[in-house]
Amino acid sequence: MKQLWLLKIGEIALKGGNRSLFERQLKKNIRFQLKEHLISYTGQRGRFYAETDGLSEEETAKRLSTVFGLSGFAVCLKTEKTADAVIEAAAEIVRKHLEQTKTAAVTFKAESRRADKAFPLDSYRLNCLVGDALCGRFPQLKVDVRNPQLTVGIEIRDHAYVYGNGTEGPGGLPVGCAGRGVLLLSGGIDSPVAGWLCAKRGLKPEAVYFHTYPYTSGDSLEKVKTLAQILSPWTCGLNLFCVNFTEIQLKIKAEARPNRTTILSRSAMMEIATRLASERHAGALVTGEALSQVASQTVETLRVTGSHTDLPVLRPVIGFDKQEIIRIAEKIGTYGTSILPYDDCCTLFSPEHPEIAPDFGELKKEFDRLSLTPLIEQAAASAERIYFSPES
Repeated sequence: MKQLWLLKIGEIALKGGNRSLFERQLKKNIRFQLKEHLISYTGQRGRFYAETDGLSEEETAKRLSTVFGLSGFAVCLKTEKTADAVIEAAAEIVRKHLEQTKTAAVTFKAESRRADKAFPLDSYRLNCLVGDALCGRFPQLKVDVRNPQLTVGIEIRDHAYVYGNGTEGPGGLPVGCAGRGVLLLSGGIDSPVAGWLCAKRGLKPEAVYFHTYPYTSGDSLEKVKTLAQILSPWTCGLNLFCVNFTEIQLKIKAEARPNRTTILSRSAMMEIATRLASERHAGALVTGEALSQVASQTVETLRVTGSHTDLPVLRPVIGFDKQEIIRIAEKIGTYGTSILPYDDCCTLFSPEHPEIAPDFGELKKEFDRLSLTPLIEQAAASAERIYFSPES
């Protein structure tokens, strides 16, 4: 069944001379989500229209709800620019709403935008005309301009476009318009949220996971794979690089001071992630670090670990408290997986009393004494890539 969708953009509309770059990326991402079901895609003055075929309304809405850059969307009817045609389309929207909600009484309002100023009725007069006609046809309707249950949207452009209650989009900027970044994805709550937040700002993430088989079970890896799959619709597909970190972790535990093993391990991870970023043409690293949440996330330790890359380190949840992060994790669907009780490599090798305010110079010297470069190069070179498609 063919459907026409009105797509509303948010922040993109505020862009200046490079706005077309964002709009092209948005179109590319919508095409990625809808694939062969997208028949046509057109745009005019801050509005875009996508015609689809072969998907249910529910499935199309589900796919569009993960497209960053959209502020909202709705199925709409395209009709002639006459008052009678608009009224007929509005009546069809009301009829559909009543069938779906099966409510005895509905409050509504008509809300018009007249982009074509040659149309003989201004927005107020068109609202009144449509509202009167709908009340005459549907006795169960009552006008409420402040808090209506149904808003009948009307846009007068090249044609008249009429639609009912839309769906709020995720906002942000289209994934890919801000380049690529490598996300250090653990099995915890914070890093998937960090990846999602950077994707919302247009960054295309590539994820890396560090495992220490046989000290971590296959369940730990499966947990991270599930998190990558959950994120993949938001990121237009997601590559996950699985890095065997066992030899590095064992060498650090055997030769370093016990209270510094976590910081040194994180430093090695940053170097591996930087190598992968170079291979993947990524311009930044992304972590789920939140200031002072754990011992490895103090100002002093972040300085140490951040010094092991020449790339910017994006930490989008740095100022969030745990409940704020959890709320986002619940919203995007990662929380239930993140709290599954499978340890990752950091948890298993964490010292009982970690150092929280290390001396920067001493830590750098200790890391150099470990001579980890050959193991880091080997780990990066042998990383296994797994691709997650939104349809998987």
